[in-house]
Parts: sequence; C-alpha cells; structure tokens
Amino acid sequence: MNILIVTNTFTPHVGGVARSVEAFTAEYRRRGHRVLVLAPEFPDMEEDATDVIRIPAIQNFNASDFSVVLPLHPSLSEEVDDFNPDVVHSQHPFLLGSTAVRLARHRKLPLVFTHHTLYEQYTHYVPGDSPALKRFTIELATRYANLCDQVFAPSESIRDIIRERGVEKPIEVVPTGVQPERFARGDRTFFRAAHDIPDDAFVVGHLGRLAPEKNLEFLARAVLRFLADHRDAMFLVVGAGPSENAIRKLFSEAGLADRLRIAGVLEKQALANALHAMDVFAFASHSETQGMVLTEAMAAGLPVIALDASGVREVVRDRNNGRLLRDETPQSFAAALQWAQALAPEHFEELKRGALATAHDFSLSRSADSALACYESLVSETPDGHVPDETPWEDAMAAIRTEWELLKNVAVASDAALGTRLFIERES
Repeated sequence: MNILIVTNTFTPHVGGVARSVEAFTAEYRRRGHRVLVLAPEFPDMEEDATDVIRIPAIQNFNASDFSVVLPLHPSLSEEVDDFNPDVVHSQHPFLLGSTAVRLARHRKLPLVFTHHTLYEQYTHYVPGDSPALKRFTIELATRYANLCDQVFAPSESIRDIIRERGVEKPIEVVPTGVQPERFARGDRTFFRAAHDIPDDAFVVGHLGRLAPEKNLEFLARAVLRFLADHRDAMFLVVGAGPSENAIRKLFSEAGLADRLRIAGVLEKQALANALHAMDVFAFASHSETQGMVLTEAMAAGLPVIALDASGVREVVRDRNNGRLLRDETPQSFAAALQWAQALAPEHFEELKRGALATAHDFSLSRSADSALACYESLVSETPDGHVPDETPWEDAMAAIRTEWELLKNVAVASDAALGTRLFIERES
C-alpha cells in the first residue's frame, strides 16, 4: 500500500505529532508499505531524506519552535502523482491539512485525519489569542474532521470529546503506541555520572517539550515542595522549549538550582539512559490527547505520577503503575511523590511491573495493526483508478467545490467564534 502522510510538524521538530508520524512511518515501511511524508522545512532537517517532500516554511513562527508553510511549490502535484498514493492521512486541520483535502479529493482517494491535539490549548502561539479564537479552532477542527472519511482519536477521552463537539464521521481509537524494546535497557550509572547526579539520589524525572501548555510551572512548584523535604532528591528534565527559563527561575528563587538538571533533547540510547536514570516520572499536562511520553517512561519501568486529564487517564492506573491525581494542587502532587519515595522496595517493584505491563499494552505494533486495517477497509471501498477520467470542466468544478468547502469551514468557524449567523451556512 502507498500511504501519503501530510503533517505540519516532522523531524527534527520535537513534539508528539512529529514523533507519531516518525514512528508510524517507520513501522509501515518495516512491514513493506511505501510512505511519502509531506511536511514543512525545519532547521537542521535531514537533507534528501527518502520519500519526504519538504515545503518552504517560515521558521520559529511567533517565537515558537513551529514552522508555518509558505504557498506550495508547483511540482507538488506531479511528485504526488509519481508516488501514486492509495490513501491520504492528514495530521492537522489547517495549513497543510487543507492541502491534504485537495490532494485526496482531486484523486478521489480516502482521507484519514488524526485529531492529535486539543487545538484551543495552543492558541497562545497565535497573535490575538482570545476566547473567540479558541471557539474558532474547535469549530474548524470539528468541521475539518467531517470532511474526511475516517477520523483517528489518540485516546478514548479524545474520541468522546470530539464526538460531543460534533464529529459525525467514523472514529477509531488509534494511539501512537510505544516500542518497548527501545526503552527496555539504559545505562543509569553512566547517565548519572555524566550529569553529576549522585548514585543514591531519588530522581524525579520529566520528558517532553518545555512549553506553556504542558503546565510546567505547576509541575516545577510541586517538585520543589517535594525536594524541600528530601535533601537527597533531584529533578531531571529531558527536553527543550520556551518554558525552560521559567523552570530555572523557580528553582533559582527557591535556592535549589543545584538540584535541577535539564538535559536538553535526547534521542535513541541517550534517551533510554536518561529514563533509566530516573526513579519516578512526573507529568502535569492538561493538553495531551494521548500518553505517549507516559508509555515511553513506563517502558523503562518508571511509575508515573500525573494529573487526571485526557490522554493520561487511559494510561495511568492509580496505585497500579503510578498515581492519578484528581486533587490538582502542588501539595497533593508533592504528597504523591512522597508516597512513591516512601514505598517499601517490594511495593515499588510492583509499581514498576505494572508500568512495564502497561507499556506492552500500548505497543506501536498493535496501533499499526488498527491503522492499517482502517486504511485497507477504506481502500477496498474506493473505485479502481485513483484519478477519474473527467473532462477539464468537470475537473475544474470539482476543484472549485473543494475550495468552497474549505472556505465555508473557515467562514462557519468564524461565525461560531463571533456568535453570529452567516448566510453562507443557512444557504448551504
């Protein structure tokens, strides 16, 4: 099968969507499928990567680490035709997401959309953030999903949320999944020595983009409360992003800067080593649609202490593989860390076994099985011959209909944001 994946983020960008696309792409190719990834340019990206089309983009949009695509280059359609896709899989409802609709509609291909993100929690990256803009993004994502043939939700929580918001198309729960073998072994001693962490320190760890939507200032305050009562404890953070300075400032103001380690972005064995250098994994985000970093931590045998939120409650099982906290205060989070630290060794080992079992339940192999089964079902329902034999007039009219639907989505989303009613919706 030839699978065209269209995404606004891809390697070397660090983030859940980029990692999801990379993981599924590698797994599909391992199984003998061809995958073409259409993505923006990013700094330090791999040049001439196989079956990757890069679109010119504005880098570091609005001081973030995101790239925003420029108008498409004219050879794109020809390159896609040469690839001859069987299915188009869009990862976003805007920017290149619109391109995915055009590519699929013109070729009469099935279109899949993964609703990776609660987009309203990322509007702070856009100038003019407001409640109206949040309503706009919710409506736009919902209407985009209804343009597609199949929607993937990364978790049951997100499936329920987007169904309640009005997604009418079939929804399949397909988490990204984890490759347990990648995190099964790590050199704890080597990593601790390299980062000046004592062998006997109790290390609270975190992995992810260091960004405001990850609730990292709350997490830092909670960990600081725990560290204040445990002189042998440290906080190890793996990742990079705009919230790094805020974390450092909080630790400096508390007089505990010497017990914070920020290791930056790590990959492959270095990442596994870092996870094995931790004792528990701490997580406070409300913006997740799936617990990808949680399952990676669990694959390294780490119990997880986390706030109850979408994408988290499917993974963390209270007192089985960690703690799932409904009392969202720094005090209660610190108390949960204290609970884990004070467990008898045999009880702590039970938590670790629970974490490892959960990681295997969320394997990438299982997720790829589900995704490919959906692709195959959609392709089997598609008439033979991807590009229909249409007259130039019919082809032009089909293109106009596609543009009209995309324009109408934006107009009606704007209508919902402003609380007005537009003629365009009443007449369609």
